[in-house]
Amino acid sequence: MNLIEAIVLGFIQGVSEFLPVSSSGHLLVFYHIFGITTDDHLTFLIVLNMGSLLPLLWVFRRDVLAIARRPRQKTTALLAVATLPLVTVTLFFQDFIEAMFHLMDFLPAGFVLTGVTLLLSDRLKKSDRTIEDMRLIDAALIGLAQAAAVFPGISRSGSTITASLARGLDRESAAKFSFLMSVPAAFGAIALRVSHVATGRILLDDLNFANLGAGFVTAAITGYFSINIMLAIVKKAKLKYFALYYIFALVVFILLFL
Repeated sequence: MNLIEAIVLGFIQGVSEFLPVSSSGHLLVFYHIFGITTDDHLTFLIVLNMGSLLPLLWVFRRDVLAIARRPRQKTTALLAVATLPLVTVTLFFQDFIEAMFHLMDFLPAGFVLTGVTLLLSDRLKKSDRTIEDMRLIDAALIGLAQAAAVFPGISRSGSTITASLARGLDRESAAKFSFLMSVPAAFGAIALRVSHVATGRILLDDLNFANLGAGFVTAAITGYFSINIMLAIVKKAKLKYFALYYIFALVVFILLFL
């Protein structure tokens, strides 16, 4: 991987992490396009996630600070329950999940599933429920949608926002809860990779810190804009247009790799 490729991948991460287009799936495609096979893919993915985490913390800084100052509140419990399915899947299927991020076989199915999910999301009945009206069962079901998004090609934001809408949240609350859910998920992924460094599973000598830094900064800058764009899109119920994009992506995938 060279510096330009790292910047391109950082841009893709920042744009696709919060838009419902599967950042992991798009990054995997571009890994193959660039012919990147020697770097630690997942470590670079985590660094990109760290970069996109910064604008997320900034945009939702009031909510994050409120939780930090008063952790014993309903929102904290909801986020903990919503994160539990992802933690469970990661712990029990870690090696299988990591193996998937080196394969292209799962992407078409993930693209189709996300496209169908996005088409359904705009057809869901409007509601006025907010995060304060959520129950633990709502958080658990939305958490299952997030856990399913560990498969490449399945959009985390698309899955969790659609699940939130299906549970009766209004569109603004659905987007906010989806983004807040990604905070503990990102921190957990970072902690997992740090533990791999500590145990020697990942060697620091094998990492290119210039590339990691370039990807990190690019993901942070582009992530800020994509968060605000996504918030506006969800309010206007325009997610179906991303389903059309998935049709285009699937056609391109077939032409390039099949």
